[in-house]
Amino acid sequence: MLSLMSSSNYDSACLPDLLPLYYRRLFPFSQYYRWLNYGGVQKNYFQNREFSFTLKDDIYVRYQSFSTQTELEKEMQKMNPYKIDIGAIYSHRPNQHNTVKSGTFQALEKELVFDIDMTDYDDVRSCCSAADICCKCWTLMTIAIHILDRALREDFGFQHLLWVYSGRRGVHCWVCDEAARKLSVAARSAVAEYLSLVKGGEETLKKVVLTDPIHPFIRESLAVVERYFPRYALQEQDILGRKESVDKVLALTPEDVRKELQQDFQNEKKPENRWKLVKEQANRKQGTAKRGQYFEKEIMLQYCYPRLDVNVSKGVNHLLKSPFSVHPKTGRISVPMDLKELETFDPFAVPTIGQICEELDRPRTGEEEDKSEEKENEKDAAERRKIRDYKRTSLAKYVKYFDQFLDKMARSWKGELLKKSDLQKDF
Repeated sequence: MLSLMSSSNYDSACLPDLLPLYYRRLFPFSQYYRWLNYGGVQKNYFQNREFSFTLKDDIYVRYQSFSTQTELEKEMQKMNPYKIDIGAIYSHRPNQHNTVKSGTFQALEKELVFDIDMTDYDDVRSCCSAADICCKCWTLMTIAIHILDRALREDFGFQHLLWVYSGRRGVHCWVCDEAARKLSVAARSAVAEYLSLVKGGEETLKKVVLTDPIHPFIRESLAVVERYFPRYALQEQDILGRKESVDKVLALTPEDVRKELQQDFQNEKKPENRWKLVKEQANRKQGTAKRGQYFEKEIMLQYCYPRLDVNVSKGVNHLLKSPFSVHPKTGRISVPMDLKELETFDPFAVPTIGQICEELDRPRTGEEEDKSEEKENEKDAAERRKIRDYKRTSLAKYVKYFDQFLDKMARSWKGELLKKSDLQKDF
């Protein structure tokens, strides 16, 4: 299988040449500002936001903040960060945090965020390990997004979820609803715990334990896993094929069942039929045991259920890599994902910075510059040219989707602003 690392002819030595071009002509600053300003509903919301930049040679600059979109643009074009992280909205401007009386500078709000990284699945994927991914194990990300997106919308009532490909081996989710941004650390921890089923580190053999009755959230999640399990786990990962994989699965079953299955498997080599035998044993156990015996469900969840880095979700002040940041190791852009196209999302098709900078330099076809434009206000012309620039590259469809996400969110800000102005009127 092609792994992500070898699939692109990208050379990180080019970054110092490409980043200035990217930030000058391609980075979608107006959408980016529109997102983080949240309609100007709350005063100083953008101004009090922390940004942190990773510069060349891993120089790390925290507590950057900006008064306007223009200031953010100028600074990013001056520093050309290798990586951009977004932090919390603070009580004061982060770039002045040293001048604030000790103890008063505090993180107040931030999107509720989730980070799912393929390396956390290394004990259950056989195709790749560490930073490598392939289209086989990418299914794990598809399953994770389906499960978490459903739960956050239906169980918690959130509406504005931005899913972003990290540029290498994982996905991030930004829950942007006002209610989510205002959650306390305790509330964030509660949501993260509710969504966590796979517990324990490398030394824990059985990482999923189900008890009676099975919670509706777990039933909903199992329904998603069941759709992918036969093709993903039984065929592609072949978890009931090689002896060592089989032993790993059987170790998650009760001892008496394990002995019987080891016998049965001697005469049955087909993974699908072996799995049928596992399910039959579970059904038999359920009929006779006093308490729930759900080992076949536990196996499915241990192999396929999303593995969250809960610490990322719990802290208000935790930094997370920004959408449209470039992944320095792969050169891929961290792009928003359209869930309508989730089944066909291909991490290998996500454009690299080299690719979009090259597309920018191709001669234009049929859209020659209109001479009358020269008379226009310089700034407008520059802004318009930038819009046209990204539209000429494969970044366009991702920016378009980001725009759609923002349009939907803007409708909710409108409501907020109307409410505010009504409250201020004297009736």
